[in-house]
This record gives sequence, structure tokens and C-alpha cells, in this order.
Amino acid sequence: MALGFGLAIMAAMVAFGHISGGHFNPAVTIGSAIAGRTVWIDVPLYWLAQIVGGALAAVTLFVTIPSLLPNLIAQSAASSASSSGAAPAAVAKGTGRTFFTALANGYGKNSPLAGLTKTAPGELVTFNLMPVLLVTIIASAVLVGIVLCATSRRAQHSLAPVAIGLTYVIMILVTTPISNGAINPATSTAAALFSSSWAFGQLWLFWLAPIIGAALAGLAYRAFATDPAEGNLLEEEALLVEQEILVDGERA
Repeated sequence: MALGFGLAIMAAMVAFGHISGGHFNPAVTIGSAIAGRTVWIDVPLYWLAQIVGGALAAVTLFVTIPSLLPNLIAQSAASSASSSGAAPAAVAKGTGRTFFTALANGYGKNSPLAGLTKTAPGELVTFNLMPVLLVTIIASAVLVGIVLCATSRRAQHSLAPVAIGLTYVIMILVTTPISNGAINPATSTAAALFSSSWAFGQLWLFWLAPIIGAALAGLAYRAFATDPAEGNLLEEEALLVEQEILVDGERA
């Protein structure tokens, strides 16, 4: 799953990086704005596009789930929980919400380990609020920092999608056991749309933590490097450096 996500980001940045800078994550956008790489007036537009795109993708997945498959998954989850001595996770049986509830980001009793482990009656192995907050902030800061550095005028832009895609793979591998891979607020929101009600109740954390991490990365970048306030992370800086202006047929 992590590799598939990273490869998709890599391909999307190659395809759209020269158009918009390849912003597919609200945390990347806010970090870029704080770093002076994206003008602030564009931030709400990026966020709107990211949230709407994620929601449309979620709708597409929801309506294409085979009708009998959710019941099979619910039965499998109940069987696994029973064999491990843990209570099964609360999911809506017989609907596509089974998929989205399993993918939604959560903490505490809704963390990924909660339905799989049980040490004693009523005691589950979970990641609570503070550990999830800390790990998500760090993971988001690392991700946004690498995005900013890989797309800097000092870096080789052809390698930026590779570096960013591999970073997504690593960060998802790290955060999936803790929060179900919460490093992108747009995807967290999309998953919550069709999940159980608890997902929306905990969604605030998966916006707050990535934004804090992105802000830390943006401030650190701004302290050590300055770039023009442009929205296109992959192309605009190269154009500013390499642009040739012809005056009377001669290179100026």
C-alpha cells in the first residue's frame, strides 16, 4: 500500500509538477507558503482543489465497491478479533463504510492496533492522542522539508518526484501502525466522509498535526534559504534562473 501511494505521488508530480508545482497535500501547500515559495492568496485555492479531489476519489471508490465484499471483510475482521481475544472494530456491515472505516485515521480505541490486540479484559494496545500527535508532526515536518529541499533551485529537479515519492512511502510505513498513515489532511478528510462517525470526531488532529509539522519545516527552510514566492515548486525557479531575454536579437 505504501509503495503504491508513493508511486502514485511520483507519477502525479511528473505529470503536473510543471503546472501547479505538484501540491497534492494541504500540509505541503502551507509549508511552501510559510517558506515563501507559494503566495498566500493561492493557499485556499490549493486546499479547495485538494479536498474536492480527495472527496471525488472517495465517492468513486464508494460507488464501485462490490455489494457483497463488505460483508466478507466484516466477517473476516470479526473472526480475527475473536481469535486474538479482542473486540472487533465497530464497522457498518454490508456497506462500503466497512472499507473506509478500516482506512480512516484514528487514535485511542480507533488506532489500527486496537481491534487486533488485547492484553487483558478491557485492555487494548492503542496509540493515544499525544503519541499520534507527536509522530504525525514529525512525519509531516520530514515530508514537507524534503519537498521544499528537493524542489529548491539548488537541487536537481528531475529527481524531485523520486525523492518525494520515496519519502511518502517511508512516512506511510512509519505512521500506518500508529494512525493508519495520517500525513495528508485531504486524504484523511476523504476517508472520513464515508467512515463511521468517530472518524469525523478525530479528524481535527489529522489537520492540526500535519499543519504544525509543515509550519516547522517551512520556518526551518526559510531560516536557511530564500526563494521567490511562486506556486510552481518544480519549474518556476528554474525559469527564473535560466530564462533568456533577447533584446535586439542579442542575449541580455
